[in-house]
Amino acid sequence: MSASSRRDTSKRDAILVVVLVVVAVGLIAYLAGGGSDDDSAAGAQQPRQEAADATAGADPLADLPRREPGDPMALGDPQAPVTMVMYEDYRCPFCAKFSRDISPALVERYVDTGVLRMEWRDLPIFGEQSLTAARAGRAAADQDRFWEFTEAVYAAAPDRGHPDLTPETLREFAREAGVGDLDRFSADLASTRYDAAIEADAQEGSALGVSSTPTFIVNGQPVLGAQPLDTFVSVIDAADAES
Repeated sequence: MSASSRRDTSKRDAILVVVLVVVAVGLIAYLAGGGSDDDSAAGAQQPRQEAADATAGADPLADLPRREPGDPMALGDPQAPVTMVMYEDYRCPFCAKFSRDISPALVERYVDTGVLRMEWRDLPIFGEQSLTAARAGRAAADQDRFWEFTEAVYAAAPDRGHPDLTPETLREFAREAGVGDLDRFSADLASTRYDAAIEADAQEGSALGVSSTPTFIVNGQPVLGAQPLDTFVSVIDAADAES
């Protein structure tokens, strides 16, 4: 192996180690349960501890995949050996980076070959427009254009800051994505019909301590942020080998 290759391998290993250390610290805090007086977490600690007591020995991260056949907000075989649960916000610049730079390679390498299933979860954390965009994604999903819509939104996202996602802008993205009935899309977008499902995703993430986007859970292994492709490859290959 050349010196350059050794440096590249060491760099990849170092990145993965940092990710795993951060994850380990977060999971230790999560499993520790209640007792914190932090203002934003105090109300959630007791239900989390009760849930932990009720499912002693269970791994909440391993049980996340829904594996629902025909789910328009998922890619890949429901019985794939590796699953990636993805907590994202349409206004998150790092989610956009993952969509543009990492996701296509993962789809080609793992989803298309039956190894990986990717499941979306809404985590709208950047204001009212994030919620509106989450509704829009589900409206597109109801017309079988969820991933096309998501790619259109992220393709136009800035490298920094949060895009302005108004209903008019989201309708234009739906048109670009090939959503057939735009009037139906706009009506669904203006309604609250998806809010319970969006809130369920957000609460699921919150119960696990997910507070930033993107966050990925790969066969129970968290990966935080839009990490380099090599990091995802390492985690997915390890999960596949263990399955």
